[in-house]
Amino acid sequence: MQICIFEDKYFSQLEPLIYYRPVYDLLCGIRTLREKIVDAYPGTKCSLHCRFYLEDFVKSCNPTLEVNLINNNECLFLNGRILAPVNLAGIIPLEGSDKIYKCNDIVIAARLSGKNLEAVRGRLNDVLNFSDFNKLPVETVKVPLIDYIWNLIYNNEKELVNDFRFLVKRNGNKLNKEIFDGVHLIENDNIYIDEGVIIKPGVVLDASDGPIYIGKNVKIFPNAFIEGPAYIGENTKIKSGATIYANVAIGKTCKVGGEIEDSIFLPFSNKQHSGFIGHAYIGSWVNIGADTNCSDLKNNYGFIKAFINGKEINTGMQFLGLIMGDHSKTAINTMFNSGTTVGFSCNLFGAGFPDKYIPSFSWGGYDLKTTYDVEKSIDTAKKVLIRRNKEMNNSEEELFRIIFELTKNLRIEKGYNS
Repeated sequence: MQICIFEDKYFSQLEPLIYYRPVYDLLCGIRTLREKIVDAYPGTKCSLHCRFYLEDFVKSCNPTLEVNLINNNECLFLNGRILAPVNLAGIIPLEGSDKIYKCNDIVIAARLSGKNLEAVRGRLNDVLNFSDFNKLPVETVKVPLIDYIWNLIYNNEKELVNDFRFLVKRNGNKLNKEIFDGVHLIENDNIYIDEGVIIKPGVVLDASDGPIYIGKNVKIFPNAFIEGPAYIGENTKIKSGATIYANVAIGKTCKVGGEIEDSIFLPFSNKQHSGFIGHAYIGSWVNIGADTNCSDLKNNYGFIKAFINGKEINTGMQFLGLIMGDHSKTAINTMFNSGTTVGFSCNLFGAGFPDKYIPSFSWGGYDLKTTYDVEKSIDTAKKVLIRRNKEMNNSEEELFRIIFELTKNLRIEKGYNS
C-alpha cells in the first residue's frame, strides 16, 4: 500500500501561488501541506500527482519520488488541500477496502485497488475526479480543507503551535547555547533553536504567547524582536531592528526586516528594509523594495474583498493584506490596498495604489499597465537564482512560458497589451 497526494479541480482557487507549485507544497505553520500528510503516515511510500504542465518541474524538484505514476497494486489517494491533523491516519486509515472519503461533499481521499485503481492510472496527467466511483461506499469525515490562500493565513497561528509540538516531540528540544550576551529569551522552554544559529546582542525572542522555532544557520542581527508563535526557516537572515509580531512563518533562505505580522513567506524571498506587511502570503523569489507597505484593514472595519482569477470574492475576513505570486518584485515606496492579489513574475513601481488584482507578468503600477515580456522575466529570474547559487533548469524555464500563456486572458480582461 502507498499514498498518493493529489490535486483536484479546485486548485485554481489558490491563485496565484499555484502557478509555480502543486497546492500541497504551500506552507502553513512550519511544515507544508504535503509534509503534514506524509508525517501522518510515517514509513509509507508516497507518490505525487500534479497538473500535467507542472509534471517536469515537480519531477526535477523531487528526483527520488514518483510523479504522476503509481506502481503499487493498492493506493490511498489524499487531497493535497488537506490541512492534515496529526491523527489523520486514524480518521482515514491506510489499510482497508476500497472506499471514498468526503468532507462537505468534496472528495478528500479514496482508497483504491484492482480495477478501481487501474481506472485512475490512465488519467494521472490531469486533475483527479473520483465521480466515476459512485458504486463505492462513501464515508463522511471531518478534516480541514484549504479553499483559498487566506485560509492558510488564518490557520497559521494554530499550525505554528501544532507543528512546533510535533517537531519537538520528534526531534527533541534544542536550545543553542552559543548565544551572545545581551540576547533576551522569554519562556526558554517554548523556544527551539537549531544548530549553527547566530543571535546578536539586543535581540528579544518572546515566546510568552506562543512557541518560536528557529531553523539551522539562521542569523538574527542586533536589536531584532520576534514574538511567538513564529517560525524562521534555515539560512534565513533577520535584519537589525526587525519587528516580527505573532503568527509569522518565514521560509528558508529569506532576508527579512521592517515590520511583519500574521504573514507567511515562502523560501528565497526578501523584504530586507523598513515597511509593513501584515496578514499576507508572499511567494518564493519575491523581492519587496524599501518602504513597501500593505494595508490589512479597511477604514470602515468591514469584510475585505479579494480577486481570485479576476473574480471578486467576499473573504469574510476583517484582516487581509497582500497575496503575492512567485518571482514578483516591488520598487521602493510601493503601496497596496487591503486584499490585493499580485500574480506571478510582476514588476511593480510608481506612485499611488495599483489595482487590487494585478495579473501575472504585469509591468508598472497605478500610472502604467503593460505586459512584462516573458523572455526578459526569465533572464531576470536566472540572475536572481544565481545569487542563491542555483541554476534554472529547462523545465523551470519552460514553466515560465506556460504560465505566461495560461494567464494571457486575465491580462487581456484587465486591458494589458500583449
